[in-house]
Amino acid sequence: MAKKIMMLLADGFEAVEASVFTDVLGWNQMEGAGGTELVTVGLREKLSCTWNFTVLPEYTLEQVNVSEFDVLVIPGGFEEAGFYEDAYSTAFSDVIRYFYEQDKLIATICVAALALGNSGILQGKKATTYNGVGSIRQAQLQAFGAEVLPDPIVRDGNIITSHNPSTAFDVAFLVLEELTGQANTNCVKTLMGFKK
Repeated sequence: MAKKIMMLLADGFEAVEASVFTDVLGWNQMEGAGGTELVTVGLREKLSCTWNFTVLPEYTLEQVNVSEFDVLVIPGGFEEAGFYEDAYSTAFSDVIRYFYEQDKLIATICVAALALGNSGILQGKKATTYNGVGSIRQAQLQAFGAEVLPDPIVRDGNIITSHNPSTAFDVAFLVLEELTGQANTNCVKTLMGFKK
């Protein structure tokens, strides 16, 4: 039975941070071991990306049964594009807490870690978020009770957080490895042109 991954999209998300999951998991389905199904879910029927793309998620949150999913992935976005309106919403937080309480894998890129912090699940957890010069985001994450580390990718139990868009492929490959194993992930990396 395929492992189902929910990619939860906030309005104002950064397209490149979402596309790495669709690509890595898509390559796995076409050329790798398969056994994974990525589903895009939003709070609304039409979403705007940070750089003005319009995206139609496959489902809105009320159309899915959250308990059917094995993994939650959340790309980050920009405050100026309205990202935190959805990312800090009660509906978003409820989904995050459900996956956490069920001990399921949660992976975020960049400022999506702040959505985890806002939900309350990072209290006393090691984590990271956007680390750009002059950025306030790591201080915000610390204010949510996280122990902020300088590493580009931080894993604490079943929670993966990362610095910025440059970490996105590595996070997607970590998710793939968790679901299908290291050998298959190395195979997909090679097929996609990444060095082992």
